[in-house]
Amino acid sequence: MSEVLDREVLDKGYAVPGALVSTQWVADHLKDTNVRIIESNEDPLLYPSGHIPGSVHVDWTNDLNHPVKRDYITRESFENLMSRIGVTAETTVVFYGDKNNWWATYAFWVFQLFDHTRAKVMDGGRLKWQKEGRPLVREVPQYQQTRYHAPERQDAKNRAFRDDVMEQIRKEGRLVDVRSREEYTGERLHMEGYPNEGALRGGHIPGAANVPWSRAANPENGTFRPASELRDIYLKEQGLNAHDPVISYCRIGERSSHTWFVLKYLLGFDDVRNYDGSWTEWGNLVNVPIEK
Repeated sequence: MSEVLDREVLDKGYAVPGALVSTQWVADHLKDTNVRIIESNEDPLLYPSGHIPGSVHVDWTNDLNHPVKRDYITRESFENLMSRIGVTAETTVVFYGDKNNWWATYAFWVFQLFDHTRAKVMDGGRLKWQKEGRPLVREVPQYQQTRYHAPERQDAKNRAFRDDVMEQIRKEGRLVDVRSREEYTGERLHMEGYPNEGALRGGHIPGAANVPWSRAANPENGTFRPASELRDIYLKEQGLNAHDPVISYCRIGERSSHTWFVLKYLLGFDDVRNYDGSWTEWGNLVNVPIEK
């Protein structure tokens, strides 16, 4: 990320400012052929109802997940996706979406499993873009198909599995539960207003700190809080250390990808992984420890 950085982002003091761009930066690069803007939402109807001009849609369910088993797409499927949306290894992809960029950071995280490091997130997502009165269109762009070559999926660096979590517990390492307080305590098995996604037991992984993902975002426009405020939340309040391994989790890995992005790119943590199995796996496992 050696290009000129976004001054609006630089002023927030992030560890890796090149991973984030402002809505103005996106507006200035709408016709940049080296940039592909990607919308990724929880609600699949949002993109067809209106999206940033020139942006493409990446659906988290159909485009990023394996069609049969609970896992992510293969290298071949990722190559096909990138070719279809007109991306090369030299293309900078910029993600944005609804829910204060829940699914944008989730898609960003999956792209990192395939080492596409030319990637950014638009600060504030759809909410900020719309609040500023910027244009949305319904026209779906067509880009020339590319021939994209990806490495084999690299799970170890950014992804945690249940055995990794067990080892983290054994070592008394740091875990961050980004769910609501009610989910963390076991009062709820799911987010308020959402269906139960199959967890049989409530509670949290032993030793996990509870830092709801939404604390990292400004509620009025969905932007990330400046680095100084994020350090207060994660380092001062919770005692996290940027040099210690940390695993974040939620229920299926979407909210925890938001916190993973905050810790890794905005605060510069050396070793942070997202446990995408999260509570839908842990809450159903036989003979694993749970606290309430």
